[in-house]
Amino acid sequence: MAEKEGSAVPPQSKGSWGSFLKSIASFNGDLSSMTAPAFILSTTSLTEFSSYWTEHPSLFVAPAAEKDPARRAALVLKWFLSTLKQQYASRSEKLGSEKKPLNPFLGELFIGKWEDQAGTTQLVSEQVSHHPPVTAYSIWNSQHGVRLTGYNAQKASFSSTINVKQIGHATLHIDAYDEDYLITLPSLHIEGLISGSPYVELNGSSYITSSSGYTAKIDYSGKGWVSGKKNRFSAVLYPTGQEKDAIFSGEGQWIDKWAIKDAKNKSTFSSHDPSTTKTTPLTVAPVAEQDDFESRRAWKKVADAITKGDMDTTSVEKSIIENRQREMRKEEQADGREWERKFFSRTDKSPVFEKLAANVGEKTNESLTNGIWVFDQGKASAARSPYHPDVNPPIYIQK
Repeated sequence: MAEKEGSAVPPQSKGSWGSFLKSIASFNGDLSSMTAPAFILSTTSLTEFSSYWTEHPSLFVAPAAEKDPARRAALVLKWFLSTLKQQYASRSEKLGSEKKPLNPFLGELFIGKWEDQAGTTQLVSEQVSHHPPVTAYSIWNSQHGVRLTGYNAQKASFSSTINVKQIGHATLHIDAYDEDYLITLPSLHIEGLISGSPYVELNGSSYITSSSGYTAKIDYSGKGWVSGKKNRFSAVLYPTGQEKDAIFSGEGQWIDKWAIKDAKNKSTFSSHDPSTTKTTPLTVAPVAEQDDFESRRAWKKVADAITKGDMDTTSVEKSIIENRQREMRKEEQADGREWERKFFSRTDKSPVFEKLAANVGEKTNESLTNGIWVFDQGKASAARSPYHPDVNPPIYIQK
């Protein structure tokens, strides 16, 4: 479906693209609510973006097999860096430009799994809030005892370009060592607006800090007068609180091949080349067998209309979904109840986050994400049989 989307701005659409840019520049509020021209609309909902975390399952589970904690932390860093191209560049490379994703509705679900030499790795992604928009996700491989949970919101604004602040975080847990890694999210902005071929550029810094006592800092930069290359990063891994005492380091373009090296003798610890490291395809249920709240079934008519360039039908089908959601919210308000999430619950405290966040000055920002969201194993177990037979909730080992 996504492969049929158009690429950059077609010649006949240059005028509407110019008008769209002018409207962005004068728009006050969250840009995600704006209606974009047909050629820049994606057929994919934001709930599917959680799958970009694990398109290389073998890298995701690799840290579980490393006994040395510093080298294990370096493998977590490698896995994270390997996700950046998938998360932020794979769409523009495939489709010719970055597209505006569909805005998920409350309760929207995306469920799938990867099966390869790493075994079975499962994904559940759920839109847990609509105002503000928040997506929560859980990804796990029970065979290797590795799981990733997290949630994020995006706040878009315009100041010479489209700027997106990602709010939220992810936590990676490795059962074998009862070890946690807090992962913060980089900010980004959109380049190529004037040329009509938008692509994502990361900026600022993000961190990975672990309960084993190691922290990685990743700095991002774009195409400049000095480097001449886009999508650049530099990373250092060090004992927490001792940034000057780097153990491992790495730099390069996160869209190209790069290596993590011993910071002292510069020998290569591990490398990654996206051109030779193939991604594992995500398996999802056929649309006809999906629940009405699963992304690809819920948005099928909208996606089909976008693919055809039929904006009248796109608008009509989107309105049907939006109006249905409004009616549900009215009914809930009248009954004095709140929409019940299928796989996640809101919590007041997150002990793992609170312990690790102090290392890097991160805050929960729960007022911007409508709460702190955690994967609820009880809900997942209850949902498995009557709801979706492919979901086998992870067994959390208590130590």
